Amino acid sequence: MTQASESLPGIWAARLRRYGLLSVTGDDARSFLHAQLTNDVEHMALDQARLAGWCSAKGRLLASLIVLPQPGGYLLHLAADLAAPVAKRLSMFVLRSKVKIADFGQDYAQIGVWGAGALARLAELSLPLDEAPLATSHAGALTAVRMGRDRVLVVGPAAQLERLESDLAGTHAGEDEWTLFEIRAGRAVIQQATQDLFVPQMVNLEALGGVDFKKGCYPGQEIVARAQYRGQIKRRMVRGRIDLTTDASPGADLYSDELPGQASGTVVDSAAVPGGRELLAVVPISAIEHQAAVRLAPDGPRLEILELPYPR
Repeated sequence: MTQASESLPGIWAARLRRYGLLSVTGDDARSFLHAQLTNDVEHMALDQARLAGWCSAKGRLLASLIVLPQPGGYLLHLAADLAAPVAKRLSMFVLRSKVKIADFGQDYAQIGVWGAGALARLAELSLPLDEAPLATSHAGALTAVRMGRDRVLVVGPAAQLERLESDLAGTHAGEDEWTLFEIRAGRAVIQQATQDLFVPQMVNLEALGGVDFKKGCYPGQEIVARAQYRGQIKRRMVRGRIDLTTDASPGADLYSDELPGQASGTVVDSAAVPGGRELLAVVPISAIEHQAAVRLAPDGPRLEILELPYPR
């Protein structure tokens, strides 16, 4: 990699601290994860990451994940506040399998890179990515994942990632910008405040390809399948905008005018925009169908429903 002396046009980069990283290695890592997660890990290629969820026995999401294949194992990208508890709980299921689970949060770092020149510059730095969603590339211990048209997640050992940031010579940006990109992509990040609240379909994980309904069993699989085939989902995730200066933190209650005074929805994630916030929220399907107002407080401002980039 060559040192760049000034910022290159069309490239922005932000250090991402809201995410953690687990390593899953060993002879049985592939079969172990395949038996635990909502998506197919058995047939993953080294150049393709996948979305997945890890559920409780009741089918509720304990974590939302991006599974990053590595030579000799996998990295699991998830909310930082869930990394340690998920590593501990997931380890309880290892039993006699040849699997090692480690929290890489202290030694590894993550950056988001975006802009018109981002993919070309990463290709120059030995991290080329094809056009497929979640296409993955490796350069030594660094892994890049295509998260959008001109947007890439890069993870790796902190020292190597710092050198990559320098070589990218991008304009430094805030992590909130990356959060807003993810909200507009309609990808939910399950955090401590929203853990164990939603089956995968409530946060549109199956619409994003994060649930394989043909694979074998995993924790909560029967409930997830029943919800899919029997039409038992009564709440779904939407993207919205609200005009307010108060907080709209993950886990905050939402209220529908259909059910006055009764909490009926939940904020999943939010990010500041001029004059308010954009957010992902799980709300009653009936409220959307009947165009009933959804609010952060029973008498608060109305949530403006925005388009998602995929069908629900």
